[in-house]
Amino acid sequence: MLILPMYLKSLRLLAVILAHLVVVSTAIAQPEPQREQLLNGLRILFWEKPGSPDVLVKLRIHSGAAFDLAGKSGEMALLGDLLFPDSATKDFFSDEMGGKFDIAVNYDSITITMVGKAAQFDQIVEVLRNGLLATQLTPDVTNRMRDARLKILRETAISPATVADRAISSRLFGDFPYGRPAGGTTEDVARVDRADLMLARERFLNSNNATLAIVGGIKVPRALRTLRQLLGPWRKSEQIVPTSFRQPIPPDTRTLILSGPGSSAEVRLAVRGVSRSDADYFATAILAKLAQVRWQSLYPDLINKPVSVRSESHLLPGIIVMGATVNAQNASDALLTGRKSLESVVANLATISEMDRARSEAIAEMSGPLARPEAAPDPWLDSDTFRLKEVQNTVISLQAVTPADVQRVAGRLLSDPSIATVVVGDPLLLKPALQGRIPFEVFGEVATPPPDMTPKTPIKPGTNAKPS
Repeated sequence: MLILPMYLKSLRLLAVILAHLVVVSTAIAQPEPQREQLLNGLRILFWEKPGSPDVLVKLRIHSGAAFDLAGKSGEMALLGDLLFPDSATKDFFSDEMGGKFDIAVNYDSITITMVGKAAQFDQIVEVLRNGLLATQLTPDVTNRMRDARLKILRETAISPATVADRAISSRLFGDFPYGRPAGGTTEDVARVDRADLMLARERFLNSNNATLAIVGGIKVPRALRTLRQLLGPWRKSEQIVPTSFRQPIPPDTRTLILSGPGSSAEVRLAVRGVSRSDADYFATAILAKLAQVRWQSLYPDLINKPVSVRSESHLLPGIIVMGATVNAQNASDALLTGRKSLESVVANLATISEMDRARSEAIAEMSGPLARPEAAPDPWLDSDTFRLKEVQNTVISLQAVTPADVQRVAGRLLSDPSIATVVVGDPLLLKPALQGRIPFEVFGEVATPPPDMTPKTPIKPGTNAKPS
């Protein structure tokens, strides 16, 4: 009976090792870029590849969805949509140049990725220029793109796992920017108007708030001539808007139950994490994986079920999220053992085998995306976005973390944590499972106040005395 689980573990370890080797080779192959800067403050990173027929142009705007106005989540994502509102842009890259075009908006940045032919570098930069300097913020285009985003949000099926992930962020962060989805909700996006988008463009889409990476068969002098001509007029901001927000209040420690289909339940626990620029960023990533190892050890039912523990870091301190899919009747066991696993990481130093597994899984999770060719400039772009002192090699930094480092960070983050917990499932199954073991509330239900057991002193007739 134990042969299959051991075989699956061996396959998983082999996959982690292979991913590790791919990432290490990718990290070693990428040299330092040549750095330039235009007069308007636009920072440029060049990697020349003589003879290559292709070119990658990647622009990072160092402000993202964290700056969405209150009650208008998705504002920056909609602004990203409006930079290139015509489908002909993507067709140009995919059909005419055999490349790709993508724009991604997260809490910290807007990233435009353009892959095409080096011989058509000027056309690529002109497309970028038109989006940045001649953004189509007319009423008609704004309404069309908002309707398109609302249509996607309405038609996208939201799984119980996604509901749980969104709910745990909201539970932990409340009104803090990381408590709302970066892509927005239908209610919030519908509130975003043209004036909001024009203000956001003026505040954040500025040349000195951006870094441009260019990789491929294009000579630096030629590229600089094109960039000065087409992006030189891009407006420079007098002052970069600082990322400063009121810190969230401690979360409600009761478990929040949200209604979901079926007899299974999505369980989430979360605590505050660290920022991307924190010296303990890499140790926190391993801490998360160690907590997952301990959680599965304390609750073996999780070994063959979907389970994960991840650390998400941003420009400001992020979140450590524990998640699992379990039978609704076992939700309380999953929550209680999840808490115990966090306590054990603080109390007990990781063993060699635990540390090796946690480190390998952290390397595979954090470094895997860097193996994609278009991700080659990302460590340098991240250095600007997160104001890092130096460009960090993920693999080397994770290898340098010791068990003592992990335990120290655990003591810093988990000694007196405010843990937020959420369960998505059938309330009729979850309430009896949690009753008497874990305090909870059900979303949408009015909590019944506890009976008042205070002794009442009778009031004598003819007096205005109050009960004591």
